[in-house]
Amino acid sequence: MSDKIKTGTKGENLAADYLIDKGFEIVVRNYRFRKTEIDLIIQREDWLIFVEVKTRSSSAFGEPEDFVDDYKVRNIYEAAEEYIFSNDWRGHIRFDIVSVKLGETPEILHLEDAIN
Repeated sequence: MSDKIKTGTKGENLAADYLIDKGFEIVVRNYRFRKTEIDLIIQREDWLIFVEVKTRSSSAFGEPEDFVDDYKVRNIYEAAEEYIFSNDWRGHIRFDIVSVKLGETPEILHLEDAIN
């Protein structure tokens, strides 16, 4: 497994644990539609939330959340739309980013409604 995949997996695990601690239920991890992957789909009450997790070992080249570009956003919307329709979801939806900076003490930032 490459260092990039290990870093991403570690970040996703930290993000999932963090969100569970905040009272969210993990519905799906690594949901795939065509070539797109949504890292986490979480739920709380009548909200379904699509989460992009961005992990970096440092912020030397920018904050992790800054790496969610327009191309990624379009793909997330398309995959989310497929998930919503195939599961007949009728509640609220939103798109969040969880930014993870690894280090001795990882820093986690949950940006709600960050992708629009």
